Amino acid sequence: MVTLSKRVQSVSLSANAAARQLTRQLKEQGVDILDLTTGEPDFDTPAHIRQAAVAAMEAGETRYTPTNGTTPLRKAVLAKLKNENQLDYELAQICIANGAKQIIFNAFAATLNEGDEVIVPVPYWPTFPDSVRFNGGEAVLLACPLEQEYKLQPQQLAQAISAKTRWLVLNNPGNPSGMVYSEDELTALATVLRDHPNVLIMLDELYEHILFDGREHVSLLHVAPDLAERILLVGGVSKTYAMTGWRIGFGAGPKALIDAMVVVQSQNSSGASAISQAAAVAAYNGGLDFLPPQRAAYQDRRDAIMALLKPVQEIDVLNPDGAFFIFCRCAGLLGKTRPDGQRIESEQDVMNYLLESGVSGVAGSAYGLSPYFRLSIATDIETVRDAGRRIAQACAALK
Repeated sequence: MVTLSKRVQSVSLSANAAARQLTRQLKEQGVDILDLTTGEPDFDTPAHIRQAAVAAMEAGETRYTPTNGTTPLRKAVLAKLKNENQLDYELAQICIANGAKQIIFNAFAATLNEGDEVIVPVPYWPTFPDSVRFNGGEAVLLACPLEQEYKLQPQQLAQAISAKTRWLVLNNPGNPSGMVYSEDELTALATVLRDHPNVLIMLDELYEHILFDGREHVSLLHVAPDLAERILLVGGVSKTYAMTGWRIGFGAGPKALIDAMVVVQSQNSSGASAISQAAAVAAYNGGLDFLPPQRAAYQDRRDAIMALLKPVQEIDVLNPDGAFFIFCRCAGLLGKTRPDGQRIESEQDVMNYLLESGVSGVAGSAYGLSPYFRLSIATDIETVRDAGRRIAQACAALK
């Protein structure tokens, strides 16, 4: 008999993956379902990046790589941070991993002892609290509902910090909310953090380039450079360059932390793929000329579905500032009666009703808030529009 550890039992499979799998199964059975569960760009990886991978293979770059990443890629990340973000780092402060998720896991594995606390604003990307728990920590979940635009407030942060607090996690732009912190909001959080010099800060900024309405990315590192000595910046190629399957992420932060993270990685996966790293070098060195049309496409999709969801009285939804998600509060659907006479009593009932109406999303409870649901607009605009129409029609049919 196999006995599982308490740590592995404290986490679960991704709710996103479960929703995608259910959608695939229904599609295979011939059910008409519009899939808005996917959290990855629907665009192809740019051609020059793919070509760089082929060239690397042909050149024999197929062997083990340094655990902290190849020198060309770390230098490319260094240049990206300097040129795109106006941030200065040393090469020793950069490490490469098999996706941003591994950077996050390595950081918590390197720093958390049993009972250490990590502050995680809610809604969250599920990897944050699960990685904390897996590494023996306690996730302190701070609810940031629609009324506060899904953003952590300074007073919440101040009240939550204790002697056990090791980290604050800040995801900006946010998944699943799509909300973006302003310079003033980040400045207010920095004021609180200055009073607690032992608290590390994890900045997940993977959606930094997917912003709408002319917004420019502002990082906590820009408004509070004095906090840089305790900030881990988490980035990667997945979202900006449509490279989710290439599995390359980076961490930039204090050398002592980076060194410890590399030790962790040396004992679980070692270095990331040589071919993927060569492709990532081409991504970071190749510019962002391809990005404006993609960003415009995301914004058009956002506007299209928002025009259909906003008039639905039973759903509360804010216009996202970035990323490619729509996060909807569906409390107004609870207590309603479906055309078949069934009463909607819970968030899961809402998800089942939407699924039966031909739209697949992810329940808000997967991100720590209920009753909500997340829709991805990382698909073509006609699918997005059709999904919005189906949701509106399904809500109109309720009594």
